[in-house]
Amino acid sequence: MDILANETSFVAADKIKLLIAEISKVIRGKEQQIESVITCMLAGGHILMEDNPGTGKTVLARSLAHAISGQDSNSSIVFKRVQFTPDLLPMDLIGTYIFDERNNEFIFKKGPLFCNILLADEINRASPKVQSALLECMAENQITVGDTTHQLAQLFFTIATQNPIDMEGTYPLPAAQLDRFFMKIYFGYVDELTELDIYNDYLNIANNLDTLTQVLNLEDILQLQRESESVFLHQELVKAVSNIVRATRAHQDINLGASTRSGIAFIKCLRAYALVKGRNFVIEDDIKDIAFMVLDHRLVYKNKEAKANALNQIINSEIDRLAKLKLSI
Repeated sequence: MDILANETSFVAADKIKLLIAEISKVIRGKEQQIESVITCMLAGGHILMEDNPGTGKTVLARSLAHAISGQDSNSSIVFKRVQFTPDLLPMDLIGTYIFDERNNEFIFKKGPLFCNILLADEINRASPKVQSALLECMAENQITVGDTTHQLAQLFFTIATQNPIDMEGTYPLPAAQLDRFFMKIYFGYVDELTELDIYNDYLNIANNLDTLTQVLNLEDILQLQRESESVFLHQELVKAVSNIVRATRAHQDINLGASTRSGIAFIKCLRAYALVKGRNFVIEDDIKDIAFMVLDHRLVYKNKEAKANALNQIINSEIDRLAKLKLSI
C-alpha cells in the first residue's frame, strides 16, 4: 500500500463521515442502514429497503438527497420521489410523447426516472407491469421509448422501499427485478433509548430534515465511485465470493441460487463498503458484514426454515475457510 493510496483513502473517509454525520441528524440509531445505502450508491447499484410503515425508510432517502444536493446547476443532484400505487402506469415513470402545436411535432416529455436519485416509495404496491418499467434503467442506465434510447445521468441511484409482502395490497417483485438491486436491507425499529430520544426531540428532527446542509456534491459522489473501483481485493476474497455464489446453487434447501451478476454486485459492494469503513482494501469481515444483504433477496428457498439457515451456513463455512488462511493484505 503506497502513501498516495493512504492519503486518498483518508480524504474519501472524511467525505463519507461528513455525509453519515449529516444524515444522522435526522435518522437516529441507524448508522448501519445509512452505511448500507451509501455503500450501494458508491458501488453504482440500487438498494431495496423493507419494513413496516413508519420506520424511517422514506426519510432516510430524502435525507441522503438533501445532503448531496447543491444549488449550482452544474453540480446539483436531481431527486425525484414516486409514490407507487395500483393505478400507476409505466408512462408515469418513463415519460410520454406529447404534441407540440407550435412546432407541429411530437416531443418526448421525460418522466421522473430521468434523475440522479429516485425514491420508489412502496414499490410493491404497483402492478408488475409498472415494476418492469424499472428493469432497463436499473440494469443498463438507459430508457428505450419506441425506437429511441435515452441515456440516464452518470449517477442514477434507485432507493426503493417496500412493505412486507404479506400486507394487504402488495405485489411481490419478480426475480428479475430483485436481481437488479445490489442490496436489500431491513430497516427495523430503533432501540428503546433511541426511540425515547426521538419522542423528546421530534420537532428538531423534523426541522433538521428541511435544513440539512449540503456536504457533498455530484462530482464528490462520482469521485468516490471511482475510488471504490480501485479498492484492493485479495484474490482469495474474490474466490470466497465465487465459492459463496456457487454454493447457493448447489445447496439442497435453495431452489434458485445466485447469478453471476449477483457475484459482480457482491464484489462492487465489498469495495465500496471498505471505502465507507475508511479503508482502501477489503478484509474478511466485510464479506461477513454484507453477504446476506447482497444475496438473500436473490435466492428462492424451499421453505421458511431454509430461508433462516441456508445462506448463513454457506457464509459461515466460507468465513471459516478464510480464517485458516491468515491472509496478508
